[in-house]
Amino acid sequence: MKAVRIHQYGGPEVLSLEDVQRPTPGPDEVLIKVHAASVNPFDWKVRQGYLQQFLPMTLPLTLGWDFSGTVEAVGAGVTQFKRGNEVYASQDVTKGGAYAEYTIAKESDVALKPKSLDHIHAAGIPVAGVTAWQALFHTANLRAGQRILIHAAAGGVGVFAVQFAKAKGAFVIGTASGKNQAFLRELGVDEAIDYEKARFEDVAHDVDVVLDTIGGEVQERSWKVLKKGGILVSITDPPNMEQAAKYGVRAAIHRGHPGAADLTEIAELVDSDRVKTVVDTVLPLAEARRAQELSAHGHVRGKIVLRVA
Repeated sequence: MKAVRIHQYGGPEVLSLEDVQRPTPGPDEVLIKVHAASVNPFDWKVRQGYLQQFLPMTLPLTLGWDFSGTVEAVGAGVTQFKRGNEVYASQDVTKGGAYAEYTIAKESDVALKPKSLDHIHAAGIPVAGVTAWQALFHTANLRAGQRILIHAAAGGVGVFAVQFAKAKGAFVIGTASGKNQAFLRELGVDEAIDYEKARFEDVAHDVDVVLDTIGGEVQERSWKVLKKGGILVSITDPPNMEQAAKYGVRAAIHRGHPGAADLTEIAELVDSDRVKTVVDTVLPLAEARRAQELSAHGHVRGKIVLRVA
């Protein structure tokens, strides 16, 4: 089979489309024929070697951590899936393998894909969607009637966070560039902030939850918009707990992890037309280098997806 791998850390040039042995599923594993794989910032950060001190990975490594496809075979002990099932999943963070014609996933990480979506759009959900879902509902415990500020609301995680928060009944404030203001309204944002024209801390106030998808000085400026007892959840930089205490708020870092139960709930929202996926760019597997360059450049509206089959 074809797979995009790296044999060393470095720039986009280390990505290599190669012929490799098709994997065989072990106990409690599922072999999936990949139709489409998502491209996330995590992918190129791994490729660059930024995460090697924190995540043990063995080279050569097939990149890619979420995908949509059909079940090809199942290992011993698998009871929930059979050959031909259309599924989507995110994978073990230390293994990867989605930039390939076939990949292996744990049964516990796989869910039936939304019936209303093709594989291209389904592939864009797992990593970004589950990250947003877990940050909002597992970590922040977002509830109906609360106010949430979502940074980079037009980005991969932001697009889902906006829609999940609205489905929960929250009041959503979102930041984005001027060109994405109308897009935020389409997603359901109640108050859209153009960060090119205004500082969000001069507009947002009495916020229950801040979802920080950017980090750095944006995170530092976010403390003052929170009400007492509110929470800042970051998916990038670990928050400064001293600052949180100073403002009388809570803070947490959230690292998304695979979750079939979360994917199943998300699929139900998608199929009930309460959540849509937004795909910015579709490229063939052979153009994984270009896809990662686009991701690293930033300012993508929604997701970048590789078409595999």
